[in-house]
Amino acid sequence: MRAPGPASSAAPLPLRVKLFNGMGSVAYGVKDNGFSTFLLIFYSQVIGLDAKLVSLALMLALLVDAFIDPVIGHLSDKTYTRWGRRHPWLYIAPIPLAFAWLLLWSPPADHTYIFVYLVAVAILVRTLVSCCEVPSQSLVAELTSDYDERTSLIRLRYLFGWLGGLTIYFLANAVFLRPDADHPVGQLNPDGYWRFGLCGAIVMATAVLVSALGQHSRVAKLPAVKPTLVSPGHALGEILEALRHPAAVILLSAALFAISSSQMALAIANYLYLFVWQLSPTGFALLAWLLLVTVVASFLIVRPLHLRLGKRDTAIYCNLASMTIGATPFILRYLGLWPEAGSNASTALIFAFLLFANTTGIMVFVSAQSMLADVVEASYVQTGRRSEGTFAAGWMFVQKCGTAVGIGLTGLIVSLAGLPAKAVPGQVDPGVIDRLTLSYVGIVFVAGICSTLILRRFPITRADHEARVAALDAAAMIDRDAEGAHP
Repeated sequence: MRAPGPASSAAPLPLRVKLFNGMGSVAYGVKDNGFSTFLLIFYSQVIGLDAKLVSLALMLALLVDAFIDPVIGHLSDKTYTRWGRRHPWLYIAPIPLAFAWLLLWSPPADHTYIFVYLVAVAILVRTLVSCCEVPSQSLVAELTSDYDERTSLIRLRYLFGWLGGLTIYFLANAVFLRPDADHPVGQLNPDGYWRFGLCGAIVMATAVLVSALGQHSRVAKLPAVKPTLVSPGHALGEILEALRHPAAVILLSAALFAISSSQMALAIANYLYLFVWQLSPTGFALLAWLLLVTVVASFLIVRPLHLRLGKRDTAIYCNLASMTIGATPFILRYLGLWPEAGSNASTALIFAFLLFANTTGIMVFVSAQSMLADVVEASYVQTGRRSEGTFAAGWMFVQKCGTAVGIGLTGLIVSLAGLPAKAVPGQVDPGVIDRLTLSYVGIVFVAGICSTLILRRFPITRADHEARVAALDAAAMIDRDAEGAHP
């Protein structure tokens, strides 16, 4: 049985192809930063919608869109054009995405139906992001079957995704969301959010289109195998068959816990930096650069760790480290062993802990997505179909479900802690801060332990993957020889 995917013996991918593929994740990084970091605080603290309703709106949008992702992935796998399976999506979706993103940060002045507006526009944005990200991410397994090359592609996607998110984050805090006479806290200044949205729209559309153009000559070709058109019911069966692969079930289940924790950390970050650590405007500006350092550090470290430990063990050890290091400042603060909030010592310490926690946290997800690419061949042996798009969509499905859970938990924590609307940093009841931080730390520990225990069961090692790819290559060679002997 000949696999229509890449051969393990193929020459290493040119650096330019890797860079253009990585650039495709910029749009997702911008979207993820906006949704996870600014959207909740914008609609609750600036617009005035109750935090529980904002969280509910975002959860509804995420859950609806999550079920659209497998459909997009399956359609991407079945696309058959002279521009390949993925590129038509990458050329059509970016412009509508830019307009939808701008609408998200430009709500109507009449807030009567603001909840419905937020749900509808959030669904639209997330669906269009999926139309860009799922095909782009699917190209990782399509470009190469090499165990380590896939890590190289995934780490570049994370590097570019974080660069996109951090660039927009830095511009938001340093340029768009600046304090003025009426708004002493820049993150609560409504005037900057429209410019933030416009900048993000331009960056997202440009990145996806440039990424597609840069890979066009490499992958935008008529697919070697024409997919069979099937009924919607049969298509659903194919999706479920692929995602029921034991390795996929284990990996995606672990990812659900890890992503929920990570997204909760992103969603609650501005609350923590404003009301717990009381960062200054300069601190917020430096934060973006610190996060960039963590991305570069993870980029440099993760591949050597994969060579030494393998992808699964790297994910496990980094998950435990990120969980422990990330929770330590909150425990020290509760025990009275932390410097005064807002002081230079406090800011320096929280930055030091964040440096290590975020670096290891990113390596968890780089490892997990690289592991998911290796499930493609295992699934092909079982089903006879290459399902790169379906697995990419499965990751997106879990990511959105995890994000919905993370944002939902954040809204619940903020509400139950009793943080008032339009609260002023430094003037919040200490009991509220304690409830906020202890609830957050407890959830982080539970999610981290669950994801680690599940990850330990992932069955695909380097040796397994390379043996499987070699067997598929041998079968493909026999098929080609047979075809040559019987024209």
